[in-house]
Amino acid sequence: MPDTIDRMDSHLVNEDLAPVRARSWGWFDYVSLWMSNVHSVGGYVTAGSLFAVGLPAGDVFIALVAGIMIVQVICNLAGRPSFESGAPYPVMARMAFGVRGAVVPALVRGIIAVGWYGIQTWLASNAVLILLLRQWPALAPWADVRLHGLLGLSTLGWGAFMLLWGIQAAVFWRGMETIRRFIDWAGPVIYVVMIALDGWLLWKAGGHISLDVFDAPPHGMGWRLLGIVNAMALIVAYFSPIALNFGDFARYGVSMRDIRRGNFWGLPVNFVGFSVLTLVTIVLTRPVFGRVILDPVETVAQIDSPTAVAIGVLTFVTATAGINIVANFVSAAFDFSNLAPHAISWRRGGLIAAMGALVVTPWNLYARPELIHLTLDILGTFIGPLTGVLLADYYGVHRARTDTAALYTASPQAPYWYRNGVNVTAMASLLFSVLCGLGLVFVPVFAPVRNLSWFVGFGCAVASHLALSRAGARGN
Repeated sequence: MPDTIDRMDSHLVNEDLAPVRARSWGWFDYVSLWMSNVHSVGGYVTAGSLFAVGLPAGDVFIALVAGIMIVQVICNLAGRPSFESGAPYPVMARMAFGVRGAVVPALVRGIIAVGWYGIQTWLASNAVLILLLRQWPALAPWADVRLHGLLGLSTLGWGAFMLLWGIQAAVFWRGMETIRRFIDWAGPVIYVVMIALDGWLLWKAGGHISLDVFDAPPHGMGWRLLGIVNAMALIVAYFSPIALNFGDFARYGVSMRDIRRGNFWGLPVNFVGFSVLTLVTIVLTRPVFGRVILDPVETVAQIDSPTAVAIGVLTFVTATAGINIVANFVSAAFDFSNLAPHAISWRRGGLIAAMGALVVTPWNLYARPELIHLTLDILGTFIGPLTGVLLADYYGVHRARTDTAALYTASPQAPYWYRNGVNVTAMASLLFSVLCGLGLVFVPVFAPVRNLSWFVGFGCAVASHLALSRAGARGN
């Protein structure tokens, strides 16, 4: 690898950004990757929040399945470029945006990773907080932000947040192989707890289960279809960050067949299984506890056995840490390293993300269903256009052909230099598409369809980038 790096421009490469040599990820590693992403407090809460919009449970389930199948297709498409070249997402972005212009999509993805890292860490820390209060009720005053708090979070909440923050950083610091081994068991173990929890709830409910507990108001078919589409869009937006930088993991795959197989079993198949368990858990909380509980940790905390509570909570914490490390730490590490490869290593990039997560006060972004949906809408506004430009450029403009060496050179004669290292066409497409998405989210007249910001941004990006690229080619 050192010899390879010597032949590249030093300000565009380091050991972490160079094409990977060792490929050890098989299909089950990708299944485990998706299990870690799906089986988390964030995934459960996001799915659960959809029931708050008033749709029947069956409609929500349809939306969950349709959304995850779209994510599978996007991941298969986004993973191929990095698999073929061995380069991570921010380096592959140089193909569309130019070797200098790629800092923009890398920075955008890095900032989003910072926000998500904070959100997932906070959700996991809430589980720790509940466990602490269950075991030691005398700590309750320190969990009251009005008595002992800072920046909207209680003193005990800060302690739990920083504990999870440090544990995740320690796992990340050990490197990709440690991360791979961690997610190989962190994701699957949640099934054991979920099945046991549902069995206990079903026993408490006398073996009776009904999907009518949500009391969805009667609406016409048109309203229901719009609701399904909106819910589906939110699922796509939730998984869109890791779909965008899926190349960060596809580069380690032993074959594209393994990647596609892992994505199939890890996304639609696994997600259907988890969605069924989530749905059963939520609907059983009404007859057992007298109210619908959308937070799995709160549900676990209602169990009479302290030991069972501790096992259940810690399992959800572990699964949430898994998604945080793979979806946010890894992505941000590559993204920030790409800003200055000669000065910022992969590990330093991850630490930048971890420090940034302390600044964004994530508990203010994901505390209520309406905030969850607004956060996902804004997220889709930026991720959709980035995904659209990259896929349109790779498959539509360059016909799935990559000059890997040109990704690491600043030579004006290289194909990805464009104009002073920046592809103005890609930048214009990105800006136009982001503005379209923002208009959808914030202009009141579009309120019924604002959840479609990812799709609008993606579609505008694909259409505008292909049109401008072809116009430029004709002009030359």
